[in-house]
Amino acid sequence: MKPFISTAFYGVVNYILALTLIASPWLFNLVDVSSAALLIPIYIGWLQLIMAIFADTEVGFIRQFPVQIHLVLDVIMGFFLLVSPWLYTFSSKNSGNAFWPALLLGGLLFFMGIFTKGSPFLTKPHRAVNQGSLTSTDSYEGRLNI
Repeated sequence: MKPFISTAFYGVVNYILALTLIASPWLFNLVDVSSAALLIPIYIGWLQLIMAIFADTEVGFIRQFPVQIHLVLDVIMGFFLLVSPWLYTFSSKNSGNAFWPALLLGGLLFFMGIFTKGSPFLTKPHRAVNQGSLTSTDSYEGRLNI
């Protein structure tokens, strides 16, 4: 399967997702559920916002962070956010609905990390082309007259 999410769309959605994650404990009334339900989305949201600002995408401001690494970290953080309600046992609190925000936002992060163009999960690496340049030992052969 080919990646189908453009990096420009991904960048815009990443900013929205980061801000939603930061605000999610208050948006979804999870402040009093547990400290994990409060802090995990905030930490992941801030990390996403920082990576989005530094990402080498069309909407990145500083453009120093490679998109491939950003997508790998999205998959890891999305999976961690997906399993966090059961890992930290706050899934049954708040009338049994405390797991939905982490499940949906983590799933979106995981999905976008896999299906964005340039993702190392679905994009084949390019073969290295030999340019015929010198290697580190070639320059010594000429000097030593071997």
